[in-house]
Parts: sequence; C-alpha cells; structure tokens
Amino acid sequence: MFHGHRIVVVMPAYNAAKTIEKTYREIPLDLVDDVLVTDDASGDKTVEVAQQLGLRTIVHKQNRGYGGNQKTCYTEALRLGADVIIMLHPDYQYTPTLLPAMIGLITDGPFDVVLGSRVLGGRALSGGMPIYKYVANRCLTLVENWLLGAKLSEYHTGYRAFSRRVLESLPLLENSDDFVFDNQMLAQILLGGFEIGEVSCPAAYFEEASSINFRRSVRYGFGVIKVSLQGFLHRKGLIRSRLFDPNGRRLDPQSGSENISVFPVP
Repeated sequence: MFHGHRIVVVMPAYNAAKTIEKTYREIPLDLVDDVLVTDDASGDKTVEVAQQLGLRTIVHKQNRGYGGNQKTCYTEALRLGADVIIMLHPDYQYTPTLLPAMIGLITDGPFDVVLGSRVLGGRALSGGMPIYKYVANRCLTLVENWLLGAKLSEYHTGYRAFSRRVLESLPLLENSDDFVFDNQMLAQILLGGFEIGEVSCPAAYFEEASSINFRRSVRYGFGVIKVSLQGFLHRKGLIRSRLFDPNGRRLDPQSGSENISVFPVP
C-alpha cells in the first residue's frame, strides 16, 4: 500500500527471459502490492524465469500482440483491486527507480496518468535511441500535440502509470491489439479530459531491449497519424469515432478469460 492505495505493476512480456529478473530486482517492493507478468506466447524461458521469481504470471496460449497483451494486463490488475496501475516493460529499457515518483503524482495528485518521458530532459540520444527513431518521435509528437490539442513531450513511451478510474472509464476494448494501442489510449485519455503528467526517464537501448523493426515502425507511424486525425475530427464534432465513445466496450474484470493460463503466486 502507498498512502492507502493498492499498487500493481504490470509487465507485458514477450521474449524477456534475459532482462525480466534485472527489471524486477529494481522495483521498490515496499511500495508495490503485486507484480503481474503477462506473457504473450514467448518463445524463450520468460515464463520459467517469472515463476522462479515468484511472480503472478498469465500466459497467452497464442500471441495476441502488444495491445492485446496490455488489455490482459489491465483487466487482471483491476481484478486484483489495484488503485494505481503502472505498466513497466520487462526489457529494462525503463528504470523501475522512477516508480515512487510516478505513483505519488497519482495518489497525491494532481494527475490521473503519468508518463515516463525519454525526451523530457534531453537524454534520449545519449541513452542510445537511434537517430531515425528520435526524429520520428519528435515529428509525430508535434503532429499529435497539434491535432489533439495537447503539449506532451512524448507519446511513444512504454512507461505509464494510471489511476483505476482511467482504466475503468476508457473504451479500451475498441482499440487495436497492435502497437498503435498505446497512441489510441493516450488520445482517449486526452479527449476524456484526464490530467497527464510527465517525469524525465533515461533511455536505455541495448541488444536485449525490445524494439520493432523499420517496416513495422513505418506502419506504426501511419497508424499514429490516423488516430490523431480521428481524435481531431471527433473533438471538432465532425465525426463520431468508436474509439472515443464513452459507451464503447470497456475492460471487464468480472469476465472470464479464454485461451490463457494463470499461474498464481507460489
């Protein structure tokens, strides 16, 4: 518990056997009530390592994609009674030492969502972010800020903390199961009127850190622009998009899950 709030860290994993232990060891467990790993049908020993660490683990029998994995993460976190949910990639690309600051900015206000920004503070390139990714990140963020009426430093971080109210309110089941899920979610948060804060997060790029290839990056970029345009047209009242429908399909922690295996804490 942190100031009376139940804290759950979720780690959407895919082939993270080499880095998940290092990531877990730096989580401030005195502040965190549960650490949940959701494995998206990895081909390595991610599940075995997670179980050796004594972590609550959910395994997709078939790969559901990055967005699909997050849907499972957040549904289970809500089922566990989380008040604050932090998504932390198990590839050690983001430092767990920022968790106390991110948690506090939600539990003690004034934010509903907190992002770990690799751009804020100007250390993305020194941390190893490829130049083409940095340029694409900055250009896409500029376009997104203009279309969505925001002033975020980065939309493409995988380090995010949410209040329970945010995850219960958003129509997340309307979103993609692919990487563009992240941007759809942020657009929903902004158009939903939630407050977003950012903290500077060091970037860490190395061989074991997960990353999408150039072709998928291009596909992702076009998907981001499409989502931003949908958000712009929706907030101007020119279209009605299902992504921003308050009555859209939401996560249901009471529902059963198909095609997954659940390994509780030993």
